[in-house]
Amino acid sequence: MPAPHGAPAWANELALAYESGAHGQFILYGNVHDRIAVGAQLVGLAGYLESHLLSSFQVVLSYDLGNGITIERGGELVEKWAGANLKTMPREPQPALHWISRYLRYLGNLRALGREVKENVAVILRGVDHIVPADGAGFEHGSLTSVLRDWSSEAPFADLSFTSILIADNLNDVEPLVAFSTHASRIRVPLPDSAEIERALTLLRTHEPKAFPPEANLAQIGAALVGVTISALESLVKIRDHSGQALSSADLTRIKKELVERDSAGLVEFIESARTLDAYHGQEALKRWLRQDIKLWQTGDLKALPMGYLLCGPVGTGKTFLVECLAGEAGVPVVKLKNFRDRWVGSSEGNLEKIFRLIRALGRCMVFIDEADQTLGRRDSGSGDSGLSGRLYSMIAQEMSDSSNRGRVLWILASSRPDLIEVDLKRPGRVDVKVPLLPTSTHAESAALIGALAKRYGLQLNDADLAALQSRMPLLLTPGAAEALVVKAYRRVRTESLEPRAALDACLVGYQNPVPADVLEFQMRISIREATDLAFVPPAFHKYAEPTAAP
Repeated sequence: MPAPHGAPAWANELALAYESGAHGQFILYGNVHDRIAVGAQLVGLAGYLESHLLSSFQVVLSYDLGNGITIERGGELVEKWAGANLKTMPREPQPALHWISRYLRYLGNLRALGREVKENVAVILRGVDHIVPADGAGFEHGSLTSVLRDWSSEAPFADLSFTSILIADNLNDVEPLVAFSTHASRIRVPLPDSAEIERALTLLRTHEPKAFPPEANLAQIGAALVGVTISALESLVKIRDHSGQALSSADLTRIKKELVERDSAGLVEFIESARTLDAYHGQEALKRWLRQDIKLWQTGDLKALPMGYLLCGPVGTGKTFLVECLAGEAGVPVVKLKNFRDRWVGSSEGNLEKIFRLIRALGRCMVFIDEADQTLGRRDSGSGDSGLSGRLYSMIAQEMSDSSNRGRVLWILASSRPDLIEVDLKRPGRVDVKVPLLPTSTHAESAALIGALAKRYGLQLNDADLAALQSRMPLLLTPGAAEALVVKAYRRVRTESLEPRAALDACLVGYQNPVPADVLEFQMRISIREATDLAFVPPAFHKYAEPTAAP
């Protein structure tokens, strides 16, 4: 099974394992429904296996629930078997796999009788996660599991020139006895890299030339669209060619966002930010630290670069806004995890696999997990969710601690209750920098925050106006609360024809913080206690570094 020239890395891995005799059964999972650029055409995974990777096999059989058994190649050889009965080949999983096993046993018997068996046989099972699902049970499920395990290691299958290739979307959706067998090789098919996308674009430009401007730099486009499947790209190019609308570098960011979010089936939100840390008001010590980290990242000096950040603080302190500013400063995309939990057994784990597949393909990026105390799961979740939280916790913890991600993936967790996040997830090597985002500690800080937000709403408040109102500015003002106050003042300007200063003055009368004082203080305390460095904490709040009990 020599891999053809220019084969993807996963195909070379498969060929090496087979030719070395290390494995005869392979489980391909991940981006298995995409297209591959081969020669002058784009082909699907199964077609690539049959026509290119398995080109030296005399007999190639395939099976899936919809089509039953298909003899892709070598029908005249199979027909020599008296039990073939090619006109009535079974379609149901159990008799179909037993039919294949009997054919292989027939070849094994010929070999045992001393006859030369020249047939190299390959079997491709598409959708093995539906044939032997992870939550399967009963006699038929057990029978199919037994057959697939036999194919990987038992005689006569292991003695023949035989390979079985099982294809699944997600490894965790496959029966564990099959998916994690020591005799099977698990090979992840990743999303295409920039070189593979460039090859696909070269082919597409030949067939859909109107989708490309004459000066199109395909290498540049390929690099910009990393994280997009070739199938999605092919659909886009065909639509653009049909409408006569050429791709331009100006709309690549929007295209990538749309295609990534569509392919991820709503599991992630793809954020491209134009903001920088200049747009984030206050906490200069923190901004200085973050800028230093970004400089290390951009220059490739990764030894001191953190694997992740924990942004913690009371509600409304601008954790999500800071992530957008940080991403814009670094010039990298942000993948924000949405609700990947599902009520169906195995679906949540499968969704998480899809997200990890996207993250690995994007290259340098940030992964943002908001409300991390709710999202990340717990090591010991009890029996209430059948162990789901524990399994999700384990998958995320493993991915976050992968040292090969340093300098490529930066994890950012945000929470107003960092005390509820498992300690192991907050340890160095997963989260190296823990940052408290805090409300204002002085009247001057509150006035400056109000002034900065007022500019965004077009409220003309000069330094003299802010200075006159400074002593009345509330303390412990979060950006969320300050924006609500500015919006209220803006409304009075528009509806009562007041001057901005008079409107703000009126809004300060009887002002109450939207977060109760005891809750705000508790969330400040736990955030400050999490801080990596007290330099991130204004001196007025150092007193909150002492332990406290939950309200």
